[in-house]
Amino acid sequence: MGLISNLLKEKKHSQFIKKLIPWTIYALLPIALFRLYFHPIHLPDSSIDQITQIAVSSSSSSSSSLSPPPSSVREEEVNAINETPCDYTDGKWVPDKLGPLYNGSTCGTIKEAQNCIAHGRSDLGFLYWRWKPHRCSLPRFDPNKFLHLMTHKHITFIGDSMARNQLESLLCLLSSVSTPKLLFRDGDDNKFRKWYFPSHNLTLSVYWSPFLVDGIEKSNTGPNHNKLFLNRVNEKWGADLDDFHAVVFSIGHWYLHPAVYFEGDDDSSSVMGCHYCPGLNHTEIGFYDALRKALRTTFQTIIDRGNEMDVFLATFSPSHFEGEWDKAGACPKTQPFEENEKKLEGMEKEIREIEAEEVEEAKARGKQIGGLRIEALDVTKISLLRPDGHPGPYMHPFPYANGVGDRVQNDCVHWCLPGPVDTWNQILLHILNRGRSQ
Repeated sequence: MGLISNLLKEKKHSQFIKKLIPWTIYALLPIALFRLYFHPIHLPDSSIDQITQIAVSSSSSSSSSLSPPPSSVREEEVNAINETPCDYTDGKWVPDKLGPLYNGSTCGTIKEAQNCIAHGRSDLGFLYWRWKPHRCSLPRFDPNKFLHLMTHKHITFIGDSMARNQLESLLCLLSSVSTPKLLFRDGDDNKFRKWYFPSHNLTLSVYWSPFLVDGIEKSNTGPNHNKLFLNRVNEKWGADLDDFHAVVFSIGHWYLHPAVYFEGDDDSSSVMGCHYCPGLNHTEIGFYDALRKALRTTFQTIIDRGNEMDVFLATFSPSHFEGEWDKAGACPKTQPFEENEKKLEGMEKEIREIEAEEVEEAKARGKQIGGLRIEALDVTKISLLRPDGHPGPYMHPFPYANGVGDRVQNDCVHWCLPGPVDTWNQILLHILNRGRSQ
């Protein structure tokens, strides 16, 4: 009887335990939900994107749940585990029904020559494409996230008119959620400007410096060549370097113009050589070495300063002239190139390689400085595949209002706003956000 009694007691105890487990779960579940509601778990965007892609792929698959996942999904899982950064340069342009975050009249900061919509461009299909990397997801530009990341900071764009093009794109993107105040304006064609976003104590500025190093630009009344002093940066931005938290450099197109390169401080110093300077007693060396030396001087100046900051170099943005610059149809395309339809080659490839190499060398030289990050904002391929995004004849208002004339000036270099250049800032945000999460 004692044995039977013990067995009955053990059975009752086991039944009690089985009943206790679900009661405990039911009691803890509200507490867990309460905790998650007020303290949610935040996953990095890249992890969310990868999880979403895996889930979609799995739900759409017709194979058994025991079948191995597609190779692309396995690669994304491996990348997530190894925290491999997104190679945003490897991708293609795909249709996008959402379109841009702003139009030609919502932000008031677009240079007239790039305001294609206001100037009467009617084929607006160029607005409805997005860049899609092959191996990862590039989130849509989130102006609130950008403002949050750059709160209490100063980001500046330094370089040629492509730097200004990207700067105005960013201003318009951010203006869709927060209104900036123009603090400063100076120079011909507003080449030096500064804005302030009171909502986030964010300063945004642009410095005209088409060579980054010190230089004297050619003029209609003086010599028909630029003069570049390759051993020092342009003091316009160099003097303010300690005020910046993030810098985006952009150069290239002005190096195609005739120039004489000096290795000293003035015209009497030794001449390194020149690019297309007939009639002058200087050695023709082209512009590649000068471009490389200018970038090296720029990065070394920043490294020597030893500041904590993010430094980006936007790589060369190719032009798309298919005809003469002053005739109709100079850049007539109305949609992007397919991925393998256009190859990067020749001068454009050489410039991009020089820029990428100098970024990597600067990263190696500056790695001992804590808080200094130097990155390439590699937009060359992305831009190469967008022959449809330039102002073309719409750099002027309604160029065909009176019919097609014999002559019409075309811009097949800069980008319409809104337009493909908005993607540059989408990638900039992606890199900034990636850096904060590491």
